[in-house]
Parts: sequence; structure tokens; C-alpha cells
Amino acid sequence: MSTLLAMDRVTSYYGKTPILKDFSLRLEQGKCLCVLGRNGVGKTTLMRTIMGLTDRSSGNIEIDGQEIGEAPTHERAKLGIGYVPQGRGILSEFTVRENIMLGTFARRTDDSEIPEVCLRLFPYLKSNLDRRAGLLSGGQKQQLAVARALAVGPKVLLLDEPTEGIQPNIVHEIGETLRMLNKELGITLLLTEQHIKVAKRLGDDFLMVDNGRVAAAGPIDALDDDIIHKHLTI
Repeated sequence: MSTLLAMDRVTSYYGKTPILKDFSLRLEQGKCLCVLGRNGVGKTTLMRTIMGLTDRSSGNIEIDGQEIGEAPTHERAKLGIGYVPQGRGILSEFTVRENIMLGTFARRTDDSEIPEVCLRLFPYLKSNLDRRAGLLSGGQKQQLAVARALAVGPKVLLLDEPTEGIQPNIVHEIGETLRMLNKELGITLLLTEQHIKVAKRLGDDFLMVDNGRVAAAGPIDALDDDIIHKHLTI
């Protein structure tokens, strides 16, 4: 399989402070890579760095073989990166329809219709397109955030803590949706995750972050109790 997303020795800054340090990763087409680590170690900064949302970064970032380290965020989206930020970034005063339509502005084509896949995956959203987004539950808002990112027509979908703040009974549902996106629709996934069970169910590979660096990486089957205890236990 070909490498879809690559980072090579990337250091990323807020102000003069490096948060990611000499960071490298490879994500193959069609795979799911789960990024793990304690709070505050740089997982969100990793996502924001790929999207061009930190103050500056050095090193190389490529999407589908194209260097994007100097590209503005909107160009990265047009090259096929969808992004579901931590906290979801839903516009509460906008309707469900309007939130999804925001994603279409970054599409590589002129098609501005809501993609059929968004409505097929999320029947609740399809039935409530004119409902104000602020009235949705946490799980429904997460569905909306994923639908908006899918409206970009992404090659790779970045999801920052997709199960954070979600009721336990909905966590499994969100996980199943992401599994379908990855395994059935072939969308490459990069997600940060706190739930080990979710990571093991979804991931092909894992990457453990500690203090802004890659502390461990490998196939998901190699994510053993020793690694979890060393890097995740408080």
C-alpha cells in the first residue's frame, strides 16, 4: 500500500515553545492509525500541525506525496484532509444542514450538495437537517462533526478525541461508524483516542506520544499492558 500521510522530523511551535519535537509518522492508504497518550503530551498539537493551525513548524509533511508544510489550512483541506477537532467545532446557531454545507466549501470539485454518504451514515441528521445544531445531544453533535468533515470528500480523516464527552452507550456507536468509514468505505483515519478498547477495535497501528515525541509505535496487536502502563497510567 502507498503512504498517504507522512511526517518527517516535524517540530511544531506555539510562540517560541516547541510542543511536537522531531516527530515522524507514516499512514498508509486505507489504514487506521490511533494516536495515544496522556492529556497534554501533544496529541491535539499533532492534529493542528497537520492542518497548519499552529504558529509555525519545521520538517516535512506530505499528503499523497505532495509537500504541504507551507500550505495554508484551506489548501490542505482541498488536498483531501478532513478534520474533526476536539470539542467538535459545531456552530450552534447554524442548522444541521448549514453545518454540513460548510464542509462542501473545501471540496476539490464544484459540487455543493450534501454528499449522499453523510445522510446514509447518519439517519438522524437526514431527518433533522433544519434543526438548530445547538439543540443536538453530544453524540449527535459528534455525528454532525464527522458528516461535515466527510462533506470535504477527504482522502484522510483526522479525528481528535472523537469519543470524548460521549455517553458510554454512544461510544460504541461512534466507533462502529468510524469502523465503517475505514473498513467499508476505505477512508484513511488518523485519530487520537483515550479509550484503549476503541483504539484496539478500530486501529491497524498505534502511535504513543509522550512529551511531544513518539514514545512507541507499531501494529495495534503490539499495544501491550507494559506500554499502556508506562505511557497512559497516571
